[in-house]
Amino acid sequence: MGDYANIIIKLAVGIVALIVQINILGKGNLAPISAMDQVQNYVLGGIIGGVIYNKDITTLQFVMVLMIWTFLVLALKMAKEYSYTIRSIIDGRPVVVIRRGQIEMDAILRLGLSANELMFKLRASGFDEIQQVKLATLEQNGQLTVDKYGEEDTKYPIIQDGQVNMGLLEVIEKDQSWVEKQVKAQYPDKQVTDVYLGEFIHGKVTLYMFPEAKKFKKR
Repeated sequence: MGDYANIIIKLAVGIVALIVQINILGKGNLAPISAMDQVQNYVLGGIIGGVIYNKDITTLQFVMVLMIWTFLVLALKMAKEYSYTIRSIIDGRPVVVIRRGQIEMDAILRLGLSANELMFKLRASGFDEIQQVKLATLEQNGQLTVDKYGEEDTKYPIIQDGQVNMGLLEVIEKDQSWVEKQVKAQYPDKQVTDVYLGEFIHGKVTLYMFPEAKKFKKR
């Protein structure tokens, strides 16, 4: 009976740890949207699944391991909020694979994306010809975002949490100085770090500013 009680306690601790991580990270669920999310799910599942039935690992040791892992996840989350470079290293960034009906071969080869995989992703998006595609972007989660000629372009978040999204600037063929000018044109006394979200829609930049008390401290 003692063994079962120990398993139940560890299982309860594991469930609490899952709930805490979901709430702290503000995700709402464990569905992965980046490589880091996938790694987090694998490691957390391995910790919980591998420890529950191991009699040699005490409940206290189990709690300590979960606390250490949660701390590491939070540290990485804070690092990503602080620097776009760190975010792009950990989560990756969108990559244009087709532009104006032409395959971006350098990007395709760098990603190791085979022709079969590319066409499969295109068919999954409802396209069967490269020439139909105005712009195709491979997102961080492996999904393909496709714009077709004659259709409304995808709306891009060019600023997120006070950081310029350099990967998406390459997609829309703009640079950081252009973004800074857009911010100054709308808010002369503000800068990019004051912007919570900036969207590029129909050729126009729409900005949503941080309340002063809520602004993240960057760099």
